[in-house]
Amino acid sequence: MSAAATAGPRRRSARPRPDTGRVVVVAVAGLLVAGSVAAVAARGLVQPEVAVIFGLLIALGELFRMVMPGNREVAPVAGAGGLGYALLTTVGPGVPADHSALQVVAVAAGAMCVGSLPHIAVGRMPRPDAMARRLLTIAMVALCFRPLASLDLGWAPTLCLMVAIVGGSCFIEVCIAALIRAESVRARFGIAVRDEIRAKMALCMATAATGMLIAVATAVMGRAALLVFTAPILVTQFAFRRYAGIRATYLQTVRALSRVTEVGGYVETGHSRRVSRLAVAMGRELGMSEEELLELEYAALMHDIGQLSLGDPIPGGATVLASPNEQRRIAELGAAVIKETGVLDRVAYIVRRQADPYRAAVPSGPPDADAGPAPAAPLPPPPLASRIIKVANAYDDLVGESTDRDRSAAVLERLRLDSAVEYDPTVVEALARVVERRPR
Repeated sequence: MSAAATAGPRRRSARPRPDTGRVVVVAVAGLLVAGSVAAVAARGLVQPEVAVIFGLLIALGELFRMVMPGNREVAPVAGAGGLGYALLTTVGPGVPADHSALQVVAVAAGAMCVGSLPHIAVGRMPRPDAMARRLLTIAMVALCFRPLASLDLGWAPTLCLMVAIVGGSCFIEVCIAALIRAESVRARFGIAVRDEIRAKMALCMATAATGMLIAVATAVMGRAALLVFTAPILVTQFAFRRYAGIRATYLQTVRALSRVTEVGGYVETGHSRRVSRLAVAMGRELGMSEEELLELEYAALMHDIGQLSLGDPIPGGATVLASPNEQRRIAELGAAVIKETGVLDRVAYIVRRQADPYRAAVPSGPPDADAGPAPAAPLPPPPLASRIIKVANAYDDLVGESTDRDRSAAVLERLRLDSAVEYDPTVVEALARVVERRPR
């Protein structure tokens, strides 16, 4: 068979395939929007002035959408506006809200598209799956609540119904987001759900409460309630935006610091970045949470920073070839540097324990000659993050940028042979699965 014939299948196999969950969510949202627009076009807009006002609020929310840690795109103002429109019972005293659930979906979808136009104009393309999830959340609330909106249940039962429907729709949205995220980053679904709840709980509660307040207050105050009750969610959004910006800047600073060892010639170019990527992938494989993965990423990026204190650099920066005492000394020096920040104590501990063997609890620092022969207290087993970094660092020290499968297999076999004492066998097998999934 010719080389051209074999190259075609390789190119096709290396082409990334879209995630099934993301495609299904976007497709369902697209079909729902198409049906809603067709129904509204046939029947006409009910109370068009109210629809335009809520549409403008949703469009404004899409204009001010933001990206939270974990690359999560959110638009709390748009969500609150859409929920308020879906939960609307009356428009001022004695004026019932007669719009249907399909009209809510059509107005929300149109407003989201309008609010995304400025982003598209400057090259910031929206994420279809994130927009689809926001729209499906509004649609679920509308489809459940609009048929009951005309019933005279009284305020107490109506509020309880609102809370139940909004809470259920938010939980379903979190599960959908977790399903997509688990498929995208190869994380366990249960851990992805927990991460989504931790990341979105506060903002979801604020959005849901604001949406219900808008619906209830509009029944009493009329359209002025939109201005009064949108302000708190705007303040909350700006606070979350600032937090996300600080966290992103923090990670960029850590990444910049990790390159100091490369610029100084202590390690090979790209070593810290490769170890970090391997470590995070292995952490996901082993079921670590998002916060644990962030600590692991920080520690992996700075795991070799202790080499800056060495008088003579290790050839090639390969600490796996250094003596155990030298490895512990580098780890101790790196942990001391990281601890000086005052906010990365946990990361410093992970770096300090990265040189300790898996099955032997040995002192992390060099012995003190003046202290006498008194034995040091045994240390607890290294944390999982330290064991992951130890394996990832050893693998990259021996493989580097090479894509040779035989070399990679030989290094993995060497790590397996040393897993009786030095390396955690569970972590080594996680590395093997991560390496096997790499494109050939």
